[in-house]
Amino acid sequence: MVNHHFIIVTFALQGHLNPCLQLAKRLIRMGVQVTIVVSVHGERQISKNFQTPDGLKFATYSDGYDEGLKPRGDRNRFFAETRSNSSQRLREIITTSREEGCPITCLVYNLFFPWLGKVARDCHVRSSVLWIQPATVLHIYYYYFNGYEEVITQKYKDPSWCIELPGLPRLHGRDLPSLLFPSTKNPFNALPLFKEMIETVTDSETTPQILVNTFGSLEPEALKVIEKYNLIAIGPLIPSAFLEKRDPSVSDSDTSFECHLFQKTNDYTEWLNARSESSVVYVSFGSLVNLPKPQMEEIARGLLETHRPFLWVIRAKENGEEDRLSCMEELEQQGKIVPWCSQQEILSHPSLGCFVTHCGWSSTLESLAYGIPVVAFPYFSDQGTNAKMMVDVWKIGVRVSANEEGLVRSDEVKKCIEMVMRNEEGGEELRKNAKKWKDMAREAGKEGGFSDENLKAFVKEIGGN
Repeated sequence: MVNHHFIIVTFALQGHLNPCLQLAKRLIRMGVQVTIVVSVHGERQISKNFQTPDGLKFATYSDGYDEGLKPRGDRNRFFAETRSNSSQRLREIITTSREEGCPITCLVYNLFFPWLGKVARDCHVRSSVLWIQPATVLHIYYYYFNGYEEVITQKYKDPSWCIELPGLPRLHGRDLPSLLFPSTKNPFNALPLFKEMIETVTDSETTPQILVNTFGSLEPEALKVIEKYNLIAIGPLIPSAFLEKRDPSVSDSDTSFECHLFQKTNDYTEWLNARSESSVVYVSFGSLVNLPKPQMEEIARGLLETHRPFLWVIRAKENGEEDRLSCMEELEQQGKIVPWCSQQEILSHPSLGCFVTHCGWSSTLESLAYGIPVVAFPYFSDQGTNAKMMVDVWKIGVRVSANEEGLVRSDEVKKCIEMVMRNEEGGEELRKNAKKWKDMAREAGKEGGFSDENLKAFVKEIGGN
């Protein structure tokens, strides 16, 4: 039997790190030794709230900002240092592991580390991308860089324009990843990295194998439409303890694989327990999105106008000061505001009835896996595409519409929440579809399910080569 040793390289961002930890957990259960490689600052953040289990270890590289990259930090320097230092560090780890008799059998790298494909080839190590966005988004990037760039960039602002890419649903400009276009919402320009990744995997001497955090029944066409790639569905990469149990009070060591880069509170559990079933609106925009105050005020008023209990995650500002909302006292009487929480605990709680989300892929998968209908509130990156799929393809939610200034008004927020929460035909259909996808996600992700078997076959195939 081959003694496998996998390296997984990722940014220490909430939506990037947790899928990697779940992949590591599943590999460890198969007898694979796993090393996760992150930045020095990232490892420091992780170690605050995560107990490293047997079979997993961390290694670090410097990205030039060992104390953390500030919002106005030099991102060009950040990526240059990340490229140079992560490449050198991976070569050292591969060499040292060979010398110690525990050679690396596979290098799995995040979509923001395309240069590591070359490092793996130079070191004669098998490699695979871990794609943490939907397969649909991967194909949009592929087609953009292979013949569709000009038409997309010329037409995307026209609201009447749409495009039909092979194997994908009809897409309007707002449904495409925002990284394809100039935007002040994007925290950095990652498009060159995606282009490099597409070029790197396409230039592979063998059919590139890409591990995708999705499941087969969710994106059947997107997983097979490009013949040059072998897309392997291994998702949803979510703790099985949450997938298998609705009772949040049940303890399971599996939940320890959920890592939090922000300090979470625990006082929301008792509050949730006091709410009736499917009555709570959960609002969260993830770890990267910072909505402007006018938009926050509109959301606040929209929530108040529903007269429904809500749990709203509002992250504290870096300087420790919060820009207090004008109706904060009313908000605190009707609902609960927390600086951070375990999203999976919230979504698996019986009191949850609706999820107002930015539609990051991790949040999208979690809403599908826990059977929670959504109000889609996309902001940047792949979120517009995810919202399109959730509303028009998987049919588990509604999408907000912004005015000409790009602001989603309070009446729109209220209307969308009521469409999801009311016991009328539309809301009932959304909940019915959400339950269907929950059952499919659970079937795919469980031990012995399709995604689990896909990962086992991938590990076995590497061992045979």
